Amino acid sequence: MKKLIIWGIIALAFFLRFYRLADYPALNADEAAIGYNAYSLLTTGKDEHGNSWPIHFESFNDYKPGLYFYLVLPFVKILGLTELAVRIPGAALGVLTVLVLYLLVKELKIGNWKLEIVASFFLAISPWHLHFSRGGWEVNAATFLIVLGLWLFFKALKNPKYFIFSISVFVLSLYAYHAARIIVPLLGLGLLLIYRNKLGRDMKMFGVSAALGLIILFPLVRDFTKGAVASRVAGVGLFADPGPLSRINEQRGEHEDFQGAGARLLHNKAVNYGLAFLENWADHFWGEFLFLSGDDIERNKVPETGQLYIFELLFVLAGLAAIAKNSKNWSAVLIWLVVSPLAAALTFQSPHALRAQNMVIPLTVISGYGFMKILELLGKIQGKKLSQIAKIALFLMIVWGFARYEHMYWIHLAKEYSFSSQYGLKELVGYVSENQDNYQKIWVTDRYDQPYILLLFYMKYPPEKFQVNHILTPRDKFGFSTVRDFDKYHFEAVDFDTIRPENPNSLIVGTDEEIPIEANIVKKVYGANGHLYFEAVAN
Repeated sequence: MKKLIIWGIIALAFFLRFYRLADYPALNADEAAIGYNAYSLLTTGKDEHGNSWPIHFESFNDYKPGLYFYLVLPFVKILGLTELAVRIPGAALGVLTVLVLYLLVKELKIGNWKLEIVASFFLAISPWHLHFSRGGWEVNAATFLIVLGLWLFFKALKNPKYFIFSISVFVLSLYAYHAARIIVPLLGLGLLLIYRNKLGRDMKMFGVSAALGLIILFPLVRDFTKGAVASRVAGVGLFADPGPLSRINEQRGEHEDFQGAGARLLHNKAVNYGLAFLENWADHFWGEFLFLSGDDIERNKVPETGQLYIFELLFVLAGLAAIAKNSKNWSAVLIWLVVSPLAAALTFQSPHALRAQNMVIPLTVISGYGFMKILELLGKIQGKKLSQIAKIALFLMIVWGFARYEHMYWIHLAKEYSFSSQYGLKELVGYVSENQDNYQKIWVTDRYDQPYILLLFYMKYPPEKFQVNHILTPRDKFGFSTVRDFDKYHFEAVDFDTIRPENPNSLIVGTDEEIPIEANIVKKVYGANGHLYFEAVAN
């Protein structure tokens, strides 16, 4: 019965992650970059910018960690350059994470077999985990590897030969996503401190495994010596935020002697950036973020939905209360919960659902534990009928929360957050590809986030031509670069009255705000969500 239930949960996780995976939501620019760079590697052995088999992909000058690119590569080889090829690895790893979490909870011995089932089920339907499983998100690969590495670590405490697998998997997670490079070392340090006595039983195997881990890690460390990779990390870091610096000057200015020892001791970078970091970290535990509204970035959330279900507020609180009474075997989960948002807290955008996505695992385990404890309490209610009614109400609350999330995801997400993904670009490419021979130049607005990469992706533009036929712009104020020109295409905001006289025999594609009503509009381009994204003018 137990095996039947867990395989049913895996089947549910598979369905929720793979249903309409190719077409919903629309492909975003980062996914297109992953797919096109994999395509470029397959055809030329170089990424879009001509770098041979990189560890970090230059892409939009953001130097994306490369592991997910290489996971996508065989699927692009088999399926071609398609949305499905880019998303299958993420969805598959999402399903596997549900399975490995079941194995991890079993290994932790923090509850009976029912908790193993409940925790896996909650992760299978988790808004936070589902959202980032249904797309080409590098973070999902990192989270899977962290869960797998932790499970293998606990296997290794009983059989040291597993250390070689655990440490190798942990190191691989560092190749998958930037945040893992903070989370994994801290989590690993915590595990070493907690289980140091058990590790001492076979230090030889642990030492060999650690040495292998360092060897695997070496190419990544060497890549970080490149200034461009490190500068991108610094560009989104907490110290890139000038707010704490401004606050220092403001606070010192309120002292009679703004250069005095007291002013300098109390108001400085260490204090103000330290407070900003602690505030960022605490924001990830704030109820509004977790249970009500989620991330501020529309791409990272569903309307009117937190990162967890509202009902999980009750379960998480109950779980934490139960752990406080008996914390045996909970150390690893609690340490993970504490360190999970640290990488996100070190950036100036916080709370951040993407960078803190690994946080969903310890929260889900605690939530499942709280649910089990509530069921135990309801079972003790005097009166069998009353107890059954309470349990039914609890299950209906879960069903309603899940059903409402699915409704908001499938019906409202693309309509209310119409710019959360690159809707309309696929339809635009279909039109311009058919008509590009009629024009000397095609001007496309850059209103919608890196349009050049979507055109490359959907046109399957030959990478060998693009590599020698483009220039990456300097980074903008957000730390990103773009490509303004390739072939006959130019990407820039449309100032219609200025560019029209200078670009005869051209197709000008802009938003409805950029294109005047009286223009010779030959095509209006709508996205799959029904929203008007582009208007094309024959000049």
